[in-house]
Amino acid sequence: MILSRRIENYWDERSKDFSKSRRLELEGIDGAAWRNIFKKNLPVGKRLKILDVGTGAGFFAIILSTLGHKVMGIDLSTKMLGEAEKNLRELKLIAEFRKMNAQSLEFADETFDAVVTRNLTWTLPDVKLAYREWHRVLKFGGVLMNFDSDYGEKNFSGEFYTQTKVSDAQLSECDAIKNSLSISKRRRPMWDAGFLEGINFSVRLEEDISQAVHKDKRCDYDSVPLFAIYAVK
Repeated sequence: MILSRRIENYWDERSKDFSKSRRLELEGIDGAAWRNIFKKNLPVGKRLKILDVGTGAGFFAIILSTLGHKVMGIDLSTKMLGEAEKNLRELKLIAEFRKMNAQSLEFADETFDAVVTRNLTWTLPDVKLAYREWHRVLKFGGVLMNFDSDYGEKNFSGEFYTQTKVSDAQLSECDAIKNSLSISKRRRPMWDAGFLEGINFSVRLEEDISQAVHKDKRCDYDSVPLFAIYAVK
């Protein structure tokens, strides 16, 4: 099985439980914290056109829609996109969703004011290609906001990961996929910052924002720091 299909199958299997977890997160203090991060780091005073890469169950799409922005959410998993559409519909919000590979975007150059993504780049077969694509579709002065963790040297089937909703078989599959990816051999986010600067982004890093967005005791989070990359084209 080709790697992209294997990754799609993995997230298809996790889509329903993942969606429930994101809805719980959205309704609590962590959802409010994410809204504040976007308010602080996106241009104010106008409706932005935003690409949500790896939208999953639509968590960022929901937040950004409530802030008045026009959101296009893409994902490789058909079932995740189904969850995103359902969540937006239930909340009476509007965003557009399409199945698409994050490394090969079907958009014209300089289409978006911002590109946002969470917990995606560690799963991509070619992060360099993805970053170049995201740079391409951003308008000049547009911002890339990437929130991710350095999972390369971690084992999901080990003790650090305790989410009870994820089966042992799924954790083992996640480890197998992760260990096959070149990004797992990079130490992040410093590697990301260096590469992004090399393709003409101006980069600001926060190496751990976990204390700001992982406060809700009802939610299951792993112990690996969540970093934030803010890169302006």
